Amino acid sequence: MNWHEALQDYQHYLKIERGLSKNSITNYTLDITKLMGFLDASSLSDSPVKIKKEVLQQFVYQVAKTMNPRSQARIISGLKSFFNYLVFEDYRDDNPMDLIESPKIGRKLPDTLSEDEINALIEAIDLSKPEGERNRAMLETLYGCGLRVSELINLKISDLFFEEDFIKVTGKGDKQRFVPISPVNKKYIAIYRKEIRVHQNIQKGFEDILFLNRRGRQLTRAMVFTIIKQLAVKIDLKKSISPHTFRHSFATHLLQNGADLRAIQQMLGHESITTTEVYVHVDRTHLTDVMNKYHPRK
Repeated sequence: MNWHEALQDYQHYLKIERGLSKNSITNYTLDITKLMGFLDASSLSDSPVKIKKEVLQQFVYQVAKTMNPRSQARIISGLKSFFNYLVFEDYRDDNPMDLIESPKIGRKLPDTLSEDEINALIEAIDLSKPEGERNRAMLETLYGCGLRVSELINLKISDLFFEEDFIKVTGKGDKQRFVPISPVNKKYIAIYRKEIRVHQNIQKGFEDILFLNRRGRQLTRAMVFTIIKQLAVKIDLKKSISPHTFRHSFATHLLQNGADLRAIQQMLGHESITTTEVYVHVDRTHLTDVMNKYHPRK
């Protein structure tokens, strides 16, 4: 088995058996292609079935020269997953990455925006332009429903259940969840649909996509990033923000206002509660409030 065959089989496994998203599969693929590039540059012919721990250590050492600890840890984790797959499929008897340790990294707390900062960003949108109403509806949805950017751009009109006050969201691994939507959020989506979207020349295949670009096609992730970055510059916001910042802010503000962590987990679509628990670290005052409110010895 050569590297290209192994990589193709691994991609198929990630897609079919693990149900990972395209973005996740791309990231796993990049880890393997970096290793393949290292082997070519070093004139090494080790196959994925025969490669030894010592060669992989050389690769990790090279990676450490150009990447921060978090990126190093991600690549090491990706390679461990790849070789675990080869063991699982009986191509190998061992995982040569087992004894290679990842660099220790602190848990990075997510950046968040205050309610005033979110209001300022939304108020900075130029509503005199057709895309203004779309951008306002998008930012209200990012913050109001805690969506990932990929979930936002893939949101469909058929996913809107306004009478029930929910939207259906397709998340990582094509897993679906229902997220509550507020009257304010519904109002701005309705304005965008009735005043802007209805007049667009919508391209074939995009009739059900909610948020469209000026050519009547689906928005890209990069375009949403650009819109938010431009608004941040416009209000002279010093924080480095992205669409994901709205999702973090959604969760943090819910927690600050007394929401249950399990409910936040469901709305965010986290498989594990430990992923959601990072928001407890963002706002430790919430723990004190809970203790003071519910402990019998308060």
